[in-house]
Amino acid sequence: MIKRSLQQVAKMVSAKNDITSFAKTMISGVSIDSRKIGAGNLFVPFKGEHADGHKYVEDAIRKGAAAALWQSDVPNPPAHLPILIVEDCLEALQELARKYRRELAVKVVGITGSNGKTTTKDMTAGILSTQYKVQKTEGNYNNHIGLPLTVLGLDEDTEIAVLEMGMSGRGEIEFLTKLACPDAVVITNIGESHLLDLGSREGIAEAKLEILQGLQDGGIAVLHGDEPLLMERIQQYKGNIQVQTFGRTDENDFYPTEIIQMEQGNRFTINAANEWFELPVLGTHNILNALASMLIARYFSVPFEKINEGLKGIKLTNMRMELVEGSHGEKIINDAYNASPTSMLAAIELVSNLQGYEQKVLVLGDMLELGPEEEQYHSQIGERLSSEKIDFLFTFGNLGRHIAKGASRKLGEDRVFAFTEKRELLQELEQYVNEKTLVLVKASRGMRLEEIVTALQGK
Repeated sequence: MIKRSLQQVAKMVSAKNDITSFAKTMISGVSIDSRKIGAGNLFVPFKGEHADGHKYVEDAIRKGAAAALWQSDVPNPPAHLPILIVEDCLEALQELARKYRRELAVKVVGITGSNGKTTTKDMTAGILSTQYKVQKTEGNYNNHIGLPLTVLGLDEDTEIAVLEMGMSGRGEIEFLTKLACPDAVVITNIGESHLLDLGSREGIAEAKLEILQGLQDGGIAVLHGDEPLLMERIQQYKGNIQVQTFGRTDENDFYPTEIIQMEQGNRFTINAANEWFELPVLGTHNILNALASMLIARYFSVPFEKINEGLKGIKLTNMRMELVEGSHGEKIINDAYNASPTSMLAAIELVSNLQGYEQKVLVLGDMLELGPEEEQYHSQIGERLSSEKIDFLFTFGNLGRHIAKGASRKLGEDRVFAFTEKRELLQELEQYVNEKTLVLVKASRGMRLEEIVTALQGK
């Protein structure tokens, strides 16, 4: 994490006040939460509509913070304390991260995409860790606040940082990539998330491609080569970069040549290596995420032997294709962290093809931020279900009713149940699960369907 004197920090954030008496004070790390202050932290207070972090500056310093920022339009700065007065605390945090990044010798991998970016981040960091000291974005620290905090948390001797870059609108990825200055970038895919804000998949593609604007000269862009929206636009890009692709077809640099799907993950081969790779993650779509990570690893000269070692030890962030057991012995795939039509169809494909279960049950909730055609997207999910591969469907939410409506024509109304109350859904669902049942639970994060998983586990 960042370790600098207050005099150095003052210069980095263009502080307005005289800090001569505190100039030699050392800060170690940065915190924006006064309840989680670490010894020596620089506390950054934010002024919001409903709360003002400046009220907690003195408390943060009492708890061990070495210093704090203070926004110039907030009255009565405590002159007796080690504070740095700045024009805007958020902008100062971002500028501190930007300057710290430029002082580090670290290589940076930036990852974005409509689906799979967190999984790809975890895979990439896991593989690279077999050969380098690696740090990665933790949790959902992938926005205009989280990414600067992640950068400021990098150790000086970290060799590679794997940074996830999220967005909800235009310009956000551009801001993040110009702050992080990645040496390599990945765009996992272009889905339907953020259609509400960006209007079309073309708009989403353009927003994701903003990540190239911070890519170092001569760096590498790893793209989903089966996505025409990416390939058409990358051919028009004028910058000095390398481009490599992954996908299902043999037109890509890396593509799978054989896949064996198992209960706990996948075994697969690729065109570029003469060996089997083991991936303890469910879903053939996650093999594509692994291919993106493998291309990044090869760029950093990691041999295939170590790539395989890294893949075998992958630990994904919770609620992403997480296989757990329920209290009735049923197996549950907890994929409740997020959902879009693309990722939901991929999860349904996984369940449809898994062998060894007498009964397969889907619990699907609303997919959010899909724009004016959201009802149609939900209905199409139901219409794509196979009556031979799926036994029962339970939906949750107002939009989920459209999944149920579409599925009724395929499965029959007696096999489809729609709910807007989780308690009622759970009471009905528990009558249909036993030790020979596989249950998929998936919805957008805002639906909190992990509560169904927890309840099925009897917790």
